[in-house]
Amino acid sequence: MAEVQTVRGPIDAAELGVTLVHEHLCARDEGVRFQFPQMLVSGGDPVREVDDAGAEGLALESARAMVERGVRTICDPAAMFLGRDVRLMRRVSEATGLNVVAATGIYTYDHLPTALVTRDADAIADLYVHDIDRGIQGTDARAAFIKCAADAPGITENVEKLHRAAARASLRTGVPIMAHTHPASGTGLRQLEIFAEEGVDLTTVQLAHTGDTTDLDYIERVLDRGAYIGMDRFGLEMYLPFDQRIDTVVALLERGYADRMMLSADYCATLDWFPLELEKQMLAAGAAVDWSSTIVHDKVLPALRERGLTEAQERTLLVENPARWLTGS
Repeated sequence: MAEVQTVRGPIDAAELGVTLVHEHLCARDEGVRFQFPQMLVSGGDPVREVDDAGAEGLALESARAMVERGVRTICDPAAMFLGRDVRLMRRVSEATGLNVVAATGIYTYDHLPTALVTRDADAIADLYVHDIDRGIQGTDARAAFIKCAADAPGITENVEKLHRAAARASLRTGVPIMAHTHPASGTGLRQLEIFAEEGVDLTTVQLAHTGDTTDLDYIERVLDRGAYIGMDRFGLEMYLPFDQRIDTVVALLERGYADRMMLSADYCATLDWFPLELEKQMLAAGAAVDWSSTIVHDKVLPALRERGLTEAQERTLLVENPARWLTGS
């Protein structure tokens, strides 16, 4: 099998094993981290403010819990504006044995700093290619996929530029693309159109958060284009309740789409999006229930097995599909 880059170096794709394709060891804006480092809150229970050392401790705790449940690899899609820290990823990987596959890219729904507003898609693609071919943040840890995003604001001029940059870097390097989507706005189909216009093989694209909708017609239109879909926010009730997520996965399994889906939780061991008291209020109101790095194994798989998930399908969702997506095979 082909090799896949991890933060500790390349491994054979056969060594990836059980893989969660969308988990964050830490999620924070790097500008906020540099200027106001106290604005960081734990992603789990109990919710509390943490410093850098505490954040790393929570990342280690999250990684160890996954390893204990048989997870061998995660893809961490932290990119610019999500606080990508490849040195942290490497320390966690070395300490726990968890393979961590890092991304390049820019996570934004529109905003870009002047330094990127003044550069075109080809110049931004060059930045991504550097991370893929040479290394991230001055290290020799190389990116293995490209992250981009579109959300409720839609495909703005800046967002389109970043999608075209992702496509061009993918074509130059052969690495796949993960696109954050907003199913309620139907962004996924337009995102795929942009990639197709740039000449990307859509079977190398994963549309994250497709599991945020129960609209099977929309999902099948995405699948008909050949893309993988991320059913990757289990526990985040604020986007869709758990039972509806399970129903959607089961319906798609029954329609024969096991080979196009991947499971994950989009768990963030730490997050700076909300102030402490607001996060406590959101959790008390049920915005997230049992959201953790272990929810796939502790809750999702048992629920799916009760609904008929076979061992072969489970292996397809958690082992075969991630390896195929990462290697383009």
